[in-house]
Amino acid sequence: MTKWAMVIDHQRCVGCGACIVACKNENNTPEGINWSYKITETKGVFPNVRYHYIPTLCNHCEDAPCVRGCPTQAMHKAEGGITMHDPDKCIGCKACIINCPYGVIYYNWDIPFKEWRGGKALIPGATTAPGEMAEKVGGKVIPYYNPERGATLDGIRPRGVVEKCTFCDHRISEGLLPYCVERCPADARIFGDLDDPNSEVSKLLGKYKPYRLKEHLGTEPKVYYIRSFNPGEYKQTKGGVK
Repeated sequence: MTKWAMVIDHQRCVGCGACIVACKNENNTPEGINWSYKITETKGVFPNVRYHYIPTLCNHCEDAPCVRGCPTQAMHKAEGGITMHDPDKCIGCKACIINCPYGVIYYNWDIPFKEWRGGKALIPGATTAPGEMAEKVGGKVIPYYNPERGATLDGIRPRGVVEKCTFCDHRISEGLLPYCVERCPADARIFGDLDDPNSEVSKLLGKYKPYRLKEHLGTEPKVYYIRSFNPGEYKQTKGGVK
């Protein structure tokens, strides 16, 4: 069986946030909802300061607490070990959010993209109404709507349900990489099949010692991190012979 996984290489990651932007464009996520995001941390006292940047997304845990806690099976395990969500079964109870230890599941409190649904122009006769603009450029609710997202999931999820990363299941079913992987300019994200010893993820995990977020919880995350960015924590010196 296929077991999808992602490796994130800290040594290559430059913290540009292209993965976050690409994910929003691909999955039509509204403001405040980020299927792909980051953890940032600054340690030390100037000038001895270290900045840590950890890209995050749904870990697609093998033993997913969100799946175990869902009373309607809206959150479920799909082909390849992907943790998927069915909006039609979701009752908005937020049990998955409570059970997820990673904080990567979001709830739609309001109508998504409400600002683009208006039919009233800000300046009548001078500006275009938001809804009219989206229609003119061929969008659906939003001007930059991606219709491909609707192949396996609602293109724009409704109010009152949760949503999260799906490893771009609609893309991998077509033999394509997740869009965050595709658009990473530094090739810091590597995707593949853990059960294939010849896949790039298997090779990297065999070469470098990885870590996973909150691994001690036993959820068996399928997002692995390797290497680190080391700026060099020592003063420039030639050493000595004494």
